[in-house]
Parts: sequence; C-alpha cells; structure tokens
Amino acid sequence: MRPDDIFRAAAAAFSVVVATLVLGRPTSAAEMDTEIFTFFQAEQLEYRLTDGKDQLKWDAQGWIGEDYNKLWIKTEGEKVFGGGLEEAEVQLLYSRIIHPFWDLQIGGRYDVRPQPQRGFGVIGVQGLAPYFFEVDAAAFVSHEGDLSARLKGEYEILLTQQLILQPSVELNLAAQQVEKLGIGSGLTDVELGLRLRYEIVREFAPYVGVSWERKVGKTADFAREEGEEVDSLAFVTGIRFWF
Repeated sequence: MRPDDIFRAAAAAFSVVVATLVLGRPTSAAEMDTEIFTFFQAEQLEYRLTDGKDQLKWDAQGWIGEDYNKLWIKTEGEKVFGGGLEEAEVQLLYSRIIHPFWDLQIGGRYDVRPQPQRGFGVIGVQGLAPYFFEVDAAAFVSHEGDLSARLKGEYEILLTQQLILQPSVELNLAAQQVEKLGIGSGLTDVELGLRLRYEIVREFAPYVGVSWERKVGKTADFAREEGEEVDSLAFVTGIRFWF
C-alpha cells in the first residue's frame, strides 16, 4: 500500500468517527463522562532567524473526544522563506487514558516532506511526568519497515503569573540507516530550545527565544557529504495560542 493510500484510509476513518461523535444523541446529566469536547493548541508558530535560511516553523495539535477516549491530530513542519516546504508531517491518533496524567496513543503519520513521501504506524504516550515535565514519546514504523522514535520534553518556569520561561528538548532516533533520506542509525539529531512568553491572556501569548539543532552520528556524516551544516542556532519569535 502506498503512503497516500494509507493517509486517505486514515482520513476516511477519522471522518466517520468524528461524524459519529458530533452527530450522536444528546448527552444527559448522567452521562457527563461521555460529553464531547474539543481542543486545539499551536505550541509553536514562529519565525526563525538563522545565519542561513530564515524559516517559518509550526508545531500544533488538537483533539475531539470525551474524558477517556479522544481522536488527536498533530502536525509540525518548516518552510523556508522564499522557498518551499523542507519538512511537513501530519499524525492522526486514537488516544485512551491509561493513568490520571497519561494517554496511550496509536494511529498513523504521513510525511509530506522531505521527499520521498512516507507513511508510518505510530504508538506512543503523552502526559505529565513527575515534577511537571510535559512528555510526548512515540515510536514509528514506516511502510517500508524502518523503525524510529521521537522524544519531546518541556518544562514551564513561572517568573510571574504572566511571564513564563519554557526550556524544551527533542531527540530523534532511528533503528536502521536510511541513506536516501540522510538518516543514520542510532541518535540522529537533537534540538534544544528556550522560549520566554508573555501571556496577554491564558489563551494567547507572544514569545521570543533561541533554538539550537544538531545532527549527530552517521546522520551528521551524510549532511557533511551533501555540503550541509550539521548544527544551527536560530533566534525565534512567535505566538502560542489555544482554544
């Protein structure tokens, strides 16, 4: 099955379930635990100023569902100003609460960029670790059988009730080498970020910060062979919002 077939099938299934949830019978007071809610958050929508190509980056997610079962959509990517998309992905996930602070998620992922386009199966967990670290960890298997994983972590430091400092880390790993995509096995790249936001209201906050990315191991070797930089430092400014 081709990646676009996987994505179309997942999108069709998502549409059927959403329609069932939205058009279902009204919820009574005795069924409050099955009341349908929605949520959307753009964690990052930012302009990145680098010493090379300036970029627009996004990282957003949303869900529809009740307390125990939800359907999630996640998307992230980068676009070069004056150019095309460098990276873009969409995930469609079913989520089930397994602990008061943790959800188990399973579904699919589709990479629009980089080429060639690829589809993945996804299984992961998302929630709040001890000491209030927000964690999003997932494993992926591509339609060609390649295994990879991603771990994201964030922490919020309240300087005031409206001024918040947020350090973050993202690690990507691969079980196999995929030379056509410039991916080596093992730890492939690391991203560290530090953003300072001001919450005008809880739902809307502009921010500034820095982000440092580094390719490592064989992935860095592939980048050097293509004449690419293996690390980059970017100054960022953007908005974080939710509804």
